Amino acid sequence: MTVPLKVLLVDDEAEIRNFLEVELKRQNYHVETAETGAIATRLLNSRPPDLLILDLGLPDMDGQDIIKALREWSSVPTIVLSARDQEEEKVMALEAGADDYLTKPFGTAELLARIRVALRHRHSPVGEAKRYNYMGLSIDLANRKVALHGKMVQFTPTEYKLLAALASQPGKVMTQMMLINEVWGKNSQGNSHYLRIYVQHLREKLNDNPLDPKYILTEAGVGYRLLVE
Repeated sequence: MTVPLKVLLVDDEAEIRNFLEVELKRQNYHVETAETGAIATRLLNSRPPDLLILDLGLPDMDGQDIIKALREWSSVPTIVLSARDQEEEKVMALEAGADDYLTKPFGTAELLARIRVALRHRHSPVGEAKRYNYMGLSIDLANRKVALHGKMVQFTPTEYKLLAALASQPGKVMTQMMLINEVWGKNSQGNSHYLRIYVQHLREKLNDNPLDPKYILTEAGVGYRLLVE
């Protein structure tokens, strides 16, 4: 018998907690809930979940602080579910260690899809994914090979490094700063212009229309995500 995966849902709105608890249990997840940061912190330490869904605007502390403290000792997948829709809030949460960010109101189907993606990565530390396959695009990170519908695609070293960074965390939002640090180094904060140019190069070589993307999705003002099924 398969043991249900455990989800800790942290939100101070009872309506959202109750609604999501029902939906998640319907999907065979074991759900625990918390309405404050203090309760969430206690549950994280005493009964670590397989996934954390976290609101940022808690009555006793900011959810950003929970993420930062959690990342000091745990890599549990974390999805932020918040009414804060400013780009800087999303960037701060993702760079603090959140795996994904949805703004309220949200679609249940989309949240469930993001949960499945996050859980697939819970045993894979950052950068350890070895292969990406989706809609005819195959990226073999171990052998540095990329094929599109069976035909090899050639990339410059910088283009490949950017694509590999995205492919190492498929489905996960990677902020502009994360990608810049990975490709150009941590002292290259001014390379956001180059990042846009190289993303465009990737799209051209992958025949990926930014208005209807199959592979690389832009998270406006935040970063990019490599799409998964």
